[in-house]
Amino acid sequence: MDKVKKFFLFCSGVDMATLEGCPSDMNKYMGIGATVFFTGVLAFFSSGYALYTVFDSYLMAAAFGLVWGLMIFNLDRYIVMSMKSNGKWWRDALVAAPRLMLAVLLALVISKPLELKIFEKEIKAELVTMEQEVFKKQEDQLKSRFQMQLDEQRQQIAQLKTEIAEKTAARDTLARIAVQEADGTGGSGKKNLGPIYRAKRAEADKAQTELDSLMAVAIPLIKQKEQAVVSLDSTVQAGIGALARTSYDGMAARMEALSRLSEGSKAIFYASIFIMLLFVAIETAPIMVKLISYRSPYDYLLHEHEHVFQMANLEKTTLLANEVHNKLLYESDTGKHLTNARIVLQKELIDHKFKEKLADLKNRPFDWKLGAV
Repeated sequence: MDKVKKFFLFCSGVDMATLEGCPSDMNKYMGIGATVFFTGVLAFFSSGYALYTVFDSYLMAAAFGLVWGLMIFNLDRYIVMSMKSNGKWWRDALVAAPRLMLAVLLALVISKPLELKIFEKEIKAELVTMEQEVFKKQEDQLKSRFQMQLDEQRQQIAQLKTEIAEKTAARDTLARIAVQEADGTGGSGKKNLGPIYRAKRAEADKAQTELDSLMAVAIPLIKQKEQAVVSLDSTVQAGIGALARTSYDGMAARMEALSRLSEGSKAIFYASIFIMLLFVAIETAPIMVKLISYRSPYDYLLHEHEHVFQMANLEKTTLLANEVHNKLLYESDTGKHLTNARIVLQKELIDHKFKEKLADLKNRPFDWKLGAV
């Protein structure tokens, strides 16, 4: 029990030596440490699941998940540890603001993979639909490459068949008119195989000849074009069969599926929001506890310890600064005095040499021709 207690206190980032003098704060910081620890555990599971969907390997997912969980744990521990109560709510709130924003960001990152796991069954069903949509889009793109050729061939086949049908209908009409003229059921209304019948029969025979000529050309052409259509269809089907049917279940696909489910179902939308808010509450709980709590004995002792250190450091740095200042002042004044003394001495030496030179010139004999000797 003591080991668990010490571990949770370590997770809270509390100073153990200071906390020993404040037993009343023990439970408070144990609770904060436990929250930090379980946040790291949730981060481990969250990142592990997310990375498993990427690598499809339990070992790699566990390894990266452990690293991510430890990083989140250390970051949360630092956020809580670095936040101290100053006794003024506005100052505490100002200090807590960036930490709260960071905690919310971490909560959003942690919650999303766990949301994907919670709605895994619904997401898998939606992924099947999305996968079919992707495959259909690929098939449509492939078919569109040959659609123009297929339409052209089919249009030409239909045009040829229409011409044959028109010629056949015209032939049948003319043949019927000739027969009706022959048996008296049409035309002149009299049974007649005379000139009128022969003229109508000639028109029917001419239509038959035109039909035969058209059929001789159109039938092979229709078969050729139908074979081309069959060949193009075979090419399209072969291309569809060769399409890569990769599994559509990556991390981005799952997030897209969850987004589509949220848009289509208010229940899933609200559930997703509440799960996210739950993780935000868990992640920000240690900060909010420290923010709304009154200053406890631990805060006063910690402030006292830091203040003593701060004053000792201030004293040391002030004495050192004064010592340096006095040393610089001494060096400056003595240097100035020494320079002035050297200037005075140099002036006296120059004056003395000048007087000696002048006396020497006065004592030399003067040669009127050469000047002074």
